[in-house]
Amino acid sequence: MAHSGTSDHDVVRQRTLKASIGCAGVGLHSGHKIRITLHPASENHGIVFRRTDLASQPLFPARYDGVIDTQLCTCLGDRDAGIKIGTIEHLMAALAGSRIDNVLIDIDADEVPVMDGSSAPFNFLIDCVGITEQNAPRQVIEVLKSVEVEYKGCTARVDPAHGFEIDFEIDFASKAIKNQRMSVKFDDGVFVADISRARTFGFLHEVEAMRSMGLARGGSLDNAVVLSGDEVMNEEGLRYEDEFVRHKILDALGDLYTAGKQLQGKVTAYKSGHHVNNLLLKALLADASAWRLVPMRKSALHSVETQELAMA
Repeated sequence: MAHSGTSDHDVVRQRTLKASIGCAGVGLHSGHKIRITLHPASENHGIVFRRTDLASQPLFPARYDGVIDTQLCTCLGDRDAGIKIGTIEHLMAALAGSRIDNVLIDIDADEVPVMDGSSAPFNFLIDCVGITEQNAPRQVIEVLKSVEVEYKGCTARVDPAHGFEIDFEIDFASKAIKNQRMSVKFDDGVFVADISRARTFGFLHEVEAMRSMGLARGGSLDNAVVLSGDEVMNEEGLRYEDEFVRHKILDALGDLYTAGKQLQGKVTAYKSGHHVNNLLLKALLADASAWRLVPMRKSALHSVETQELAMA
């Protein structure tokens, strides 16, 4: 949908990687070694995963309507075929934070490697190969009216706004976490510096329960913040004093990027997780009067270029 009054020189262009790059790591739930390779992709290709370990090499666009499970992570797949790709959110957050629109991701297993539990290793890969601008304009989903969802006391709302912002609040009984709240304007270029290194976290009793079900086999103090009651078990401690809420923002950023495009709006979340993040996108995009596609303006980027200099 065209947006009148936007001059051509003010329109932000789509972006992809300059070259292919890969890495290997452990799967959080399987414990197996997994390899992924990120490839440049053409304009309007979007972010697409390809299961290279299967004979048919099926493709799975990273879209909210292709999400089949949100219990422990955001999981794409085909239920009928029994094929999935789990734990996509940290990689999706890295791509969103770097404004990568088009990439083909080859993966030889059913989950993205957890790496260190954050987005930072994936941002490092992006830094290594660099980003190239394409000709097609980058479109964003402009939120036109407020939409809110609720599930078991957890809420998420999106309101119209000039840029893109996430305001997130969590509340845990553990004294190591307690109540934390943070608001991030992503057009201020804060993702790499302030969000990308925040690691996933969990409680020791939860990890033990998941392992009894054959899950979390690859989980360790090397790729997660683990808490035992009120104590952080990791010897090095936390990367940020409020690392927990920062990671929840990281997860939300990755989950929301499955809209297929960046949102232009303010997301306010309370104790939200992968399921509620997905419900919010479904509710928003099901209401044709709540959004429209518009070209992204350079004037809306503010200090994103400063972020890119810091990444270089």
